[in-house]
Amino acid sequence: MGEDVQFNVFNHDLVPAHHLLTEDEVKAVLVRLHIDKDQLPKIRRSDPCIRLLEDKYGPIKEGRVIKIIRKSPTSEVAVAYRLVVRG
Repeated sequence: MGEDVQFNVFNHDLVPAHHLLTEDEVKAVLVRLHIDKDQLPKIRRSDPCIRLLEDKYGPIKEGRVIKIIRKSPTSEVAVAYRLVVRG
């Protein structure tokens, strides 16, 4: 499990699923949303979810994009994207 992470936060009911996108997937998302990568909300590399994703994908560098899938009572699923930044 991720370095210094005491428990797997993905096992908690309130933590949504996180997925690392490929560069091709990122390009498609940015075109669909008509935005630049820098306009995405940010998530720090020190976030426990990012540190746990590194166990699966290896080191996640700044500039990568994470897809977050939340369960929503009104729309069933809500998808958000976050840009990984230093910190």
